Amino acid sequence: MKIVQNYIRESVSILFLSIFLPLFSIASIVFLIKLATYTAVIQLTIFEMAKLFFFMLPELLFYTLPISFFVAITLALFKLSNDNEIVVLFALGIRPKLIIKTVLKPALFLCAILLFNFFVLFPHAKTLSSNFISYKKSEAKFNLSASEFGHKFGEWLLYIGKDNQNETYSDVILFNKKQDEEVLIRAKNAQIINDSGILRLKLTSGEGYSYSDEKFTQINFETMFINDTMKTDLDKYETPMEYWLPEAPSSKKRKMLISNILFSLFPVLSIFLAATIGIVHARHQKGKIYLFMFLGIILYYTLAVTLQLIIGSYALLVLAFGWLLGTYILYKKIIVAKF
Repeated sequence: MKIVQNYIRESVSILFLSIFLPLFSIASIVFLIKLATYTAVIQLTIFEMAKLFFFMLPELLFYTLPISFFVAITLALFKLSNDNEIVVLFALGIRPKLIIKTVLKPALFLCAILLFNFFVLFPHAKTLSSNFISYKKSEAKFNLSASEFGHKFGEWLLYIGKDNQNETYSDVILFNKKQDEEVLIRAKNAQIINDSGILRLKLTSGEGYSYSDEKFTQINFETMFINDTMKTDLDKYETPMEYWLPEAPSSKKRKMLISNILFSLFPVLSIFLAATIGIVHARHQKGKIYLFMFLGIILYYTLAVTLQLIIGSYALLVLAFGWLLGTYILYKKIIVAKF
């Protein structure tokens, strides 16, 4: 029995890799095209593009692994059927339930990986990606250069006399008009610093003037920081539970949580369907295997999204038990009854 089980697992493994790698490559290209659209707003180096792609890996794996596994099992069983190996196994007294038991363990293992992926890794990667893009956008808002018109830096009007090659500026003047006071600052050099999403203007070797109807003040300084002029909104969370179930209820995250749990369970819930589609009699059946696989995947994912919109968290029980029961009935009538 172990030899038979190992042979079936080996057949599934070979097909799984041959399906997963092209599917993952296609999905990666789609995500890279999506990343390329960010360059219309922000400047990204090759290293930063690679970093963003790395942040998207959990999402890529989450959507490609279960589909690849289902297709691999179905095609592996179909190939064994076409080679008459399945018929030989059944003729030797091996029951179809042995095939189900053989693929059940890797299916459970994959489900555990998918649940960990979306529940733990996905929030962390999504938050890092969102914060990185916000960080780059905040930098893009202050792509300063010398001009006769000047710039707006938070509450300050900023004039730059000269651009330097080392991303610093010379002959900088800032002006801020408040309700009862006006402030004028002049510095020989300036530099933009982005410190954890907080943009700061570092001024060196300058003087500042503050004047109102009542007084006039002058200061000289070697170094001055103008802080908190523009703070980037960064997402924060302590635990995955706080991300998925925050104190302020988020219907979008709750719906995504339900859908992702159902997507994670797809490998286990569709074992009977894979066996029903893949196990055929080579001489009498010309099963439209690719059509049935496509319809099975589309139907499950459509039901997962639709039911969570209609009945909320009850979709977990309804779809899980309903799909498992329905595919088991098909398996009993089509496979067990014949073989």
